[in-house]
Amino acid sequence: MNRWIKLFLLLFLIGCRGEEDNSYLTPEKAREYFSKIEEDCNRDNGKLWGKNLYGPLMFIDRTTRKITANQPDKEGILKGKDGIYTGVYPKELILNNIPVTFGGTLFAMVPLPGEEDGFRIISRSIHSLFHCFQESAGYSSSGFNISIMDEKNARLWLKLEWKALQKAINAEGAEKQLALRDALIFRGSNIESYQNYASDETMFENYEGLATFTYITLSTDSPEEYKTRLFEYLDLIYGFPSYARSYGFIHGALYATLLYQKGFDFSKVNFESINMVDTVKVLYQVKLPDVCRDVAGSIALNYEVEKLVKEESERDVAIRERIHRQTGTFTEKPVVFLELESPYFDFEPEDIHPMDTLGTIYSKIRVSDNWGKLTVEKGGCLVSNSFRYLRITAKGFKEDKNHVEGEGWQLILNNNWELVPVDQNYYVRKVMP
Repeated sequence: MNRWIKLFLLLFLIGCRGEEDNSYLTPEKAREYFSKIEEDCNRDNGKLWGKNLYGPLMFIDRTTRKITANQPDKEGILKGKDGIYTGVYPKELILNNIPVTFGGTLFAMVPLPGEEDGFRIISRSIHSLFHCFQESAGYSSSGFNISIMDEKNARLWLKLEWKALQKAINAEGAEKQLALRDALIFRGSNIESYQNYASDETMFENYEGLATFTYITLSTDSPEEYKTRLFEYLDLIYGFPSYARSYGFIHGALYATLLYQKGFDFSKVNFESINMVDTVKVLYQVKLPDVCRDVAGSIALNYEVEKLVKEESERDVAIRERIHRQTGTFTEKPVVFLELESPYFDFEPEDIHPMDTLGTIYSKIRVSDNWGKLTVEKGGCLVSNSFRYLRITAKGFKEDKNHVEGEGWQLILNNNWELVPVDQNYYVRKVMP
């Protein structure tokens, strides 16, 4: 019997070792990445923001939740060996490319891509390190949802603005001035149509746009490579079916690029008050008409507006087809309703699909809130446009204490929370005293 137990343990350990070896982030690779990121930060050495951005950094494997960090935490949770510190990130917490306090230390969190991609790992690292810098300056965010950016007219103005901004970044002299004026007229037209969203747009562009600008600046070696990476990212976001939670990442970076080209001093930026668009307008001495929409239509003819209208019309058709195909999944009983109180989301922007007045479908998403943590891997969930609630199908519903699951999703409820059946559906609520 002892012999069979030893054999089983041996096979188990071999299997575990095999899984470990299959991970591309070996300690040697981690040291290489940490070294390259530190090298990029040291090369800048505070010239951009007045401070070297390198600091506590942790890579996390999404599957195993293994932490690989460059520094220890203050409470000694991470175990060090040869300059690498490892541990396990709690399964009930959300992973995202943001700062996180772990063991009393503020770390830049970097969820690893499924397959090794050096530029993504390095850029995500600098992105998160920059957010640590912003947080140390008292500026942070739990995420943005500029819902009007999914409306047809808002998307058209935005696409026109992007085309003009790209032209301005690539041009010089009078051509640059003209393209920049066009971009600001398109933006002005958008704001005139949706004035209530202007301040939220500015905050989104400041927070995520400056992060994008920073990681591309620090991780590229020449102005040509910078532009290539910047416009590759623009092309990526351009193709997203939803801009509500993604447009600011590239939009702010485009305006920051124009500021950089003009020699703007970013080290004096106040994140709370900076308006990059207004600053660009002043630095480049651009004068705009009193009402931008009065001239925007004629200018749009220079930017393939007919092609853009066709793209948006095709998107509208795709949305209607999706509504027809998927509405029943989230409206026909049984359905699980989760009210959102102070949610935190982790998702990929390309997984977002607008459903008009019904809300937005997230194909895959991880959500944490006061009630616990929801992970959707298949089938999607529908989030209301007001961000007040989400719903998932109750098909395959199973409940075991605080662990609930259904087709393609699982929910871990915090203590004192429960799901209660109401008229064939389920609702989350606090346990009644």
